[in-house]
Amino acid sequence: MLVFNQLETYLYLALVLFAIGLYGVLVRRSLIAVLISVELILNAASLNFMAFNRFLAPTPAVGQIITLFIMAVAAAEAAIALSIIVAVYRKLKSINIEHATELRG
Repeated sequence: MLVFNQLETYLYLALVLFAIGLYGVLVRRSLIAVLISVELILNAASLNFMAFNRFLAPTPAVGQIITLFIMAVAAAEAAIALSIIVAVYRKLKSINIEHATELRG
């Protein structure tokens, strides 16, 4: 049974999220799947900051503020990445990463 009142539990959960995200970035061929995997990695980082904020931080707002910045960066990254994916699809009629190498000039 998982007990969510220990730091190690949150760190293991963040490790699992990070590993799934890293696996997705390295293995997937779809640009959308890679984008989702990057979001999982950012969520793992946010979870780490919040866990350390909860258990170790002397000032309680530091982890929350950093997590808000991570969320803002993730939103901007998603908007820019989706616009790039749409541009690649319009050009190549595919969102496969291997086909995107044809864009090299």
